[in-house]
Amino acid sequence: MEIITKPRTREASRWKLKALVHNWQLYILLLLPMTYFLTFKYVPMLGVIIAFKDYNIFKGVLGSPWVGLGTFREIFQMQGFYQALRNTFMLNLLDLIVSFPIPIILAILLNELRVQWFKKGAQMILYLPHFISWVIIGGIAIQLLATNSGIVNGVLKTMNIEAIPFLTKPVYWVFTYLGIGIWQSAGWGTIIYLAALTGINKELYEAAEVDGANRARKIWHITLPGIKPTIIILLIINIGHMASIGFDRPFVLSNPLVTDVSEVISTYVYKIGIQSARYTIATAIGLFQAVVGLVFLLSADYISRKVNDQGIW
Repeated sequence: MEIITKPRTREASRWKLKALVHNWQLYILLLLPMTYFLTFKYVPMLGVIIAFKDYNIFKGVLGSPWVGLGTFREIFQMQGFYQALRNTFMLNLLDLIVSFPIPIILAILLNELRVQWFKKGAQMILYLPHFISWVIIGGIAIQLLATNSGIVNGVLKTMNIEAIPFLTKPVYWVFTYLGIGIWQSAGWGTIIYLAALTGINKELYEAAEVDGANRARKIWHITLPGIKPTIIILLIINIGHMASIGFDRPFVLSNPLVTDVSEVISTYVYKIGIQSARYTIATAIGLFQAVVGLVFLLSADYISRKVNDQGIW
């Protein structure tokens, strides 16, 4: 049986050209983000070849000799790398368990509020910390939580309560790290879920009220299923970031007394790559981190599609 394909007609080409001319403003606007991503995201990817070279800043990338996978073998023999990798996974996993549900809970609570002025005020207070620099947050944390000079411990001492080493003992530091992270980021995540809540059909709530459902039932059977796709997408993205961690937060909250738990991949790369000028090692660690993150992302998406038939793509 012969399959006859429809040839591309001149009218179709003319129609596409007409559409391009008619929407030329949109295509011009699209060039700006495309130029940004090409210049600052894709072109720098060529620098990963440094991971396979004995990079010399004077010889340049192309002039430096190849070493193949020798750099990666050296990395896997470094004790500090395993400690940083362990801490990265530990802090990200705790963040995922503790911090991820908070924006969902806050969004549901705000959605249930009926007093609009209080709702708007609460939203502003919640997402305002997102716009504060981590350098400033680190200074605030030291002023409030320092063992000897912090305001919190000063109040505890006046109440004859022993000072709590929030920033100087590893266990307390981890809880402080998580708590400050929740305070800084929960409001921004809440906005995302509030936007998802606006897409739920209000008639579903009205029908549930007619059937006698209370507020908890409506949240469980309507609200949560309504934002389920958003929850899954953000969960997959967070799992994809398990091998990577921001530099600012652990760097500004860390100190020499808690490096056993605060030394993560990003701060380790900073010390190796910038302070020690070992650019080959730093690039190789970054490449390893990106590959592991991609594996986590694809695995989480695959499992989500198998279990819930929903994924990021």
